[in-house]
Amino acid sequence: MMLLARVAAASEAVAATSGRRAKAELLATCLREAQDAELGVVVSWLTGAARQRRTGLGWASLRDLPPAAQAVALTVADVDALLERAAGASGAGSQATRRDVLLRLFAAATAAEQRFLVGLVSGELRHGAQAGIVLEAVAVASAVPAAAVRRAVTLRGDLPAVAVAARAGGAAALAGFGLVVGQPLAPMLTGTAPDLEAALARTGAAAVEWKLDGVRIQVHRDGDDVAVFTRTLDDITDRVPEVVTAARSVAARRIVLDGETLALRPGGRPQPFQVTSSRVGRRDADAPGEVPLTTMLFDVLHVDGEDLLDSDGRRRRHALESAVPAGLLVPRLVVDDDDEGTTGAGTTGAADADGFAAEALARGHEGVVVKSLAAPYAMGRRGAGWIKVKPRFTLDLVILAAEWSHGRRTGYLSNLHLGARDPAGRYGPADGFVMLGKTFKGLTDAMLAWQTERLPALVTRTGRGQVDVRPEVVVEVAFDGVQTSPRYPAGMALRFARVLAHRPDKPAAQADTIDTVRRLFAAQSAEAEPTG
Repeated sequence: MMLLARVAAASEAVAATSGRRAKAELLATCLREAQDAELGVVVSWLTGAARQRRTGLGWASLRDLPPAAQAVALTVADVDALLERAAGASGAGSQATRRDVLLRLFAAATAAEQRFLVGLVSGELRHGAQAGIVLEAVAVASAVPAAAVRRAVTLRGDLPAVAVAARAGGAAALAGFGLVVGQPLAPMLTGTAPDLEAALARTGAAAVEWKLDGVRIQVHRDGDDVAVFTRTLDDITDRVPEVVTAARSVAARRIVLDGETLALRPGGRPQPFQVTSSRVGRRDADAPGEVPLTTMLFDVLHVDGEDLLDSDGRRRRHALESAVPAGLLVPRLVVDDDDEGTTGAGTTGAADADGFAAEALARGHEGVVVKSLAAPYAMGRRGAGWIKVKPRFTLDLVILAAEWSHGRRTGYLSNLHLGARDPAGRYGPADGFVMLGKTFKGLTDAMLAWQTERLPALVTRTGRGQVDVRPEVVVEVAFDGVQTSPRYPAGMALRFARVLAHRPDKPAAQADTIDTVRRLFAAQSAEAEPTG
């Protein structure tokens, strides 16, 4: 049986290793040593979560822990059983039961094991191996392609279960994973381009659609049963009855749809995103005077028994138009397509796309999204298949730190330190974040109050009027361009950055990458290539 000490040692070794591939190899070695019954548990732990997800234990439980044991004794099965007991405790005496479990667990753990358990129980296991690296380790340990593991995880939403299947049946077993109506999957994401010409150069034959500033939704219908999920896979069905009604109007009994919901003004112009976000966040959606939501759909992933994830954009659009009333479809213009079977608003040239984009802006929308007609639905990934074009540069960045304000804003956390994702670890740890600048512009009093309440719960270090925070809060930032800067690791900084909105609907893992910033920089004519 695998010892807890082996997993704790792998965690510490990964924390001391900088390269993504090296981390994956270390984790793969650990996974190979796990027995079949232990594999799912170990995979969960290495991603930073107990198998039980909610054990009832947390930081408050970790006070006054017993001294560390001198000898290694705990097995993976021992720890999992104790955590299961804590998770199952309920009713009178449950708190005492959980405390007893915790004391027994830590009393039997060595110092190294206690360090690992503290991170696991608190949800703060920061050893530089996020789910993406563990996914790669599963692929290496099972000798299957990482793409097959990634696809299976996206469809199943359960990396430990996929790891068990990969070991038992290899790539063939993973190929058996399919879309399940009612079970959400990670949505396809958009890249960024400065203009239509640049976007079309990346996509080839494409359609141009309005870019709406709403809440991304994934709608699953199975007969009369409807479930609505956000881009973070949260179930919001009970908060969006309008979307449920719209889903029941489509001409299919089993269907999975992708789109957005947003609040519109009486004339059809969109409300600010904060209005839509606030409405979606309310549980009393039927309250008198509540802001109504409009459903707009732009893709379909499954129709009456047929999965469409691997179908190209033309095929998916045809299926969408066949099933969904025209009034629920996002406006679309097909550009330079030589395929006669294309359906939609008609085929036109790139010049007309400028007018289409101008109309979207005139109606108050963000811009347009250019979508390749040949691309499949790339679940959970941001590539060249979908490219958003806005009249201003915008990025989704993560707050790395904030500064206490002075003057009128005394008492508020204001000046935000902003960073982009660095998946390759070019400027630091793999899957880390690289700073691109600071800004307090655009922050309203309401936004200041929100982040002053939210950020202290994420603080990792304080000093000199600044708090460093865990990179979890995403903000949408507008800026005029990217300039060279020797102050920051990537050699780039945002020019005239201002905060447009907090985006609690987006996880940090879906923030824009430093490669996206570098492409924007390269598209600007006068600047030299940044160093760093």
